[in-house]
Amino acid sequence: MKPYAGILLLVWMTSLARAQFQRVEPPFWWAGMPVDTLEIMFYGRNAGEMNITSPDARIIRQIHPPNARYLLVDIDTRHLKPGTIHFFFENNKGKKFRYDYPVKQRTDTSRHPCGFDSGDVIYLLMPDRFANGNPANDNHPSMAEKAERTNPGGRHGGDLEGIIRHLDYLKDLGITTLWLTPVFTDNEPVYSYHGYAATDYYNIDPRLGTNEDYRRLVIATHRQGLKIIMDYVTNHAGLHHWWVQDPPYPQWIHRWPDDSTGFRRSGYRTESVFDPHGSHADRRSAIRGWFDRSMPDLNLEQPQLWRYLLQNALWWIEYAGIDGLRIDTYPYNPPRAMAQWVKALRKVYPRLGIVGETWFHQSGQIALWQKNSPVARATGFPAALPVVMDFTLYDAIRQMFAEKQQNGNHGMARAYENYVNDFLYARPQNILVFAGNHDVSRIRSVVNNDFDKYKLALCLILCGRGIPQLYYGDEIGMTGRKEQGDGYLRKDFPGGWPGDTNNAFSPDGRTADQKQYFDFTRHLLHIRKNSQALRYGKMLQFAPQNNVYVFFRQTPGEQIMVVVNNSNRAQNLKLDRFSEVLGANASGKELLTGRQIKLSGSLHIPSETFMLIHINSKP
Repeated sequence: MKPYAGILLLVWMTSLARAQFQRVEPPFWWAGMPVDTLEIMFYGRNAGEMNITSPDARIIRQIHPPNARYLLVDIDTRHLKPGTIHFFFENNKGKKFRYDYPVKQRTDTSRHPCGFDSGDVIYLLMPDRFANGNPANDNHPSMAEKAERTNPGGRHGGDLEGIIRHLDYLKDLGITTLWLTPVFTDNEPVYSYHGYAATDYYNIDPRLGTNEDYRRLVIATHRQGLKIIMDYVTNHAGLHHWWVQDPPYPQWIHRWPDDSTGFRRSGYRTESVFDPHGSHADRRSAIRGWFDRSMPDLNLEQPQLWRYLLQNALWWIEYAGIDGLRIDTYPYNPPRAMAQWVKALRKVYPRLGIVGETWFHQSGQIALWQKNSPVARATGFPAALPVVMDFTLYDAIRQMFAEKQQNGNHGMARAYENYVNDFLYARPQNILVFAGNHDVSRIRSVVNNDFDKYKLALCLILCGRGIPQLYYGDEIGMTGRKEQGDGYLRKDFPGGWPGDTNNAFSPDGRTADQKQYFDFTRHLLHIRKNSQALRYGKMLQFAPQNNVYVFFRQTPGEQIMVVVNNSNRAQNLKLDRFSEVLGANASGKELLTGRQIKLSGSLHIPSETFMLIHINSKP
């Protein structure tokens, strides 16, 4: 054979391979990854009937799932070099072809992931509703749902470019970390804007941008000194996901006999997972039931699916350089499988921040999921999460600022009692605290448009223990109640779309009302940013009296006294009760106003307000 004929044959064989396979996932890998094996999925007509060899990589095993359109290949990655793995395929009819699999050089991994801790403030935003930086991608020919901004539950056109263009706004506000709701392709016919029903785990939704746009966003975020968290869903995929429609194993999806699609709604009682008296039926319903009809439930106990999702998460961390993951609907997954999944991620990226959505209404039930918590150790529960979410504090905030009764276990006593339960956690500082998110009524609506109550709620979130999380638009006083529908909790940020008459991104464009909320929120965020005690300090609290709550944040070099008056009358707070901290003749600077205060005798505090006092002297 002439040399050029051989080259033509190889080119033909390679192009044939690409036509043969509709999907190859992961699409590429990296040399030097601290992972011993990689499982590559080949999907295409009769892929499962092929045998594979390679001169460039040691093939550990070939897996032929029941679905003949799949071939899974495990390779040894310990000695991979950057370049190309040549895979040679042969079917049972003697047809041969080649597939070239890229192996890339790892980038500098010393700077990512950085993780997140109580020194950070997380800003949760929904990309479709934040800002439209590229109107040209509002619609896409391959996507079923088109943009319709007048529809509260439709796509509105926000995208990654819109976020990139407003990073200066976010940095100036004083946040340190962005949490974006899911950005993977969500090709559902309706309600696809939220992204929680992925139809492709390896590609960004084209209406938000491209994979490269996402990586560009991460790079731009890091250049601003900010971090980024990816919202990741292991519990369910979208009904129109390509392998949900044609799975390699029937066991990948939990299917029920009641419905042609296999749908049965989850019982949502995830307490049954750890209930010592719980029934198998309740646990099965919670873990195997579908979160919604458009969200088929995934079986993380199937080893190939578990490996698929692990590799996918590793791929995105390495590809984009993200700093952390937020795991959606965490308790709806099998606990042991998820614990192993989290541990496997942290083995590769020890600094990776991971927070799980732990939506329970008892502190002990939340603490059960935090790694090394006393509750988990006592029960043997497979806890692995570094960070859990403080839904009990959120529940308390919804009540404490609205109820008229202000004594006993009401009012600020609810905050006090919540923190009393911190003995249940391994690390109380590693708890995500919030006054709102994309699933609940906005905080301004919760406090019935009372700006003073908003300030008190923000004080608890930013000055108490834990990792604060703000919800986009709360800083400008956006409203929305859950009973109105999710679309009203997730309104467009004003000024994010060409032609918006109100631009809240700009100081000159804010209304007087928006300015009031923004200026206060920014002021408090920057006070926190400049205080080691508020970010990392030990918390010392005193039981509330007359709906006035006092706690201290302390480091060896700084002490901050936080006084919250949630009552409807001004009060004179006797300071001798706090002598173990203040000592004699203490003084301080009130950080919100800058005025000096003598901390002896009594302290006058107006109704429905709080004070942050930097103590100048120690006992």
